[in-house]
Amino acid sequence: MKHLLMPHYMFKTYDEITPEFLTSLGVKAVLSDVDNTLAPYEQPEPDERLHGWVEGLAKAGISIAFISNNDGERIELFNRTLGVPAYWKSGKPFKKSLLHAMKDLGTDQSNTVMLGDQLLTDAWAGNAAGLKVIIVPPIRDKRNLFFRFKRWLEIPTVKRFKKKHGIDW
Repeated sequence: MKHLLMPHYMFKTYDEITPEFLTSLGVKAVLSDVDNTLAPYEQPEPDERLHGWVEGLAKAGISIAFISNNDGERIELFNRTLGVPAYWKSGKPFKKSLLHAMKDLGTDQSNTVMLGDQLLTDAWAGNAAGLKVIIVPPIRDKRNLFFRFKRWLEIPTVKRFKKKHGIDW
């Protein structure tokens, strides 16, 4: 069985994940975390870069939905100008919200990926749901003890992935 924390792919930023790359995998939908994956926690709304990325996905026939453990107020504000399906307080690493989103989007494990910045929530949930998992480094990580501990737990898996795939960043 695949390690629940191990991603399938890693990129430096979300917008390095091109529609062409996703299409080559047969992807029809991206389930994405929001905070520190697409924007820092402090950024209340998406910037033009994110709007352009989402529009590029849509032009390629790829849907996106937000799967966040944050509260509804934060995610509704962030999603106001994008208007994509959004699931907050999703309970990651549990897969229930991911399965619900795929049902709503009309996709399944074969054509959906999970995108996030945390192995202990995003990668775990995506792998548990049978999805390909794409991880990006956090944009601006929280520095409290809880998050530092979580990141410390992720280090061996990230190092193994990078070594296996020849990534040096």
